[in-house]
Amino acid sequence: MGLRINDTIPDMTVTTDKGDISLHDFVGDSWAVIFSHPKDFTPVCTTEFGAVAQLADEWAKRNTKVLGVSVDGVDEHVQWKKDIEKVADAKAEFAIVADEDLKMAKAFDMLPAEAYLPDGRTPADSATVRSVFIVGPDKQLKLSMTYPMTVGRNFAEILRALDGLQMAAKGVATPANWELGQDVIVPTSVSTEDAKAKYGDVNEVLPYLRTIKAPA
Repeated sequence: MGLRINDTIPDMTVTTDKGDISLHDFVGDSWAVIFSHPKDFTPVCTTEFGAVAQLADEWAKRNTKVLGVSVDGVDEHVQWKKDIEKVADAKAEFAIVADEDLKMAKAFDMLPAEAYLPDGRTPADSATVRSVFIVGPDKQLKLSMTYPMTVGRNFAEILRALDGLQMAAKGVATPANWELGQDVIVPTSVSTEDAKAKYGDVNEVLPYLRTIKAPA
């Protein structure tokens, strides 16, 4: 059974290019974005890791840690980061898990339990290790996305989703295409009267669709 929304992520100890870490200790009191890749020195993944490096200030603003995952070893990660930084023109300060035994990929349901890495493998042998997981400070999975190998991830959308999750933690919901600064939705479990008392003005678009200014 794979991880589902609101499941607690496994408290695994993993090896990274910055040493061994416990996933729960890594998250700590922060949010976390875990993004995985099927192999080092691949073109799409290099651009994605570069995009993550360029967003270092944005992650920090959101009290969010980022953790890469790839199924190659520490030595490869260290060398690959040189290419990532060249492409991104930014330092790749985040750690990358060396998931050589696929322990983390299997625990997060990115690969079948019987999957293994053959000698002389290609990225196709670990092709489904192309996922994004957003984890809350409670160590629970809040969102996951899985991409094919040929489509680069849109990290602006991942940031937007993170913003939506952090806003939802305040007891509201966000509409389609919502971005920071826009109005949010009152949950159907909250009456209009209670919403007015708590948030102030309520715009009733439909009896079940009511919007308010986003809470600070």
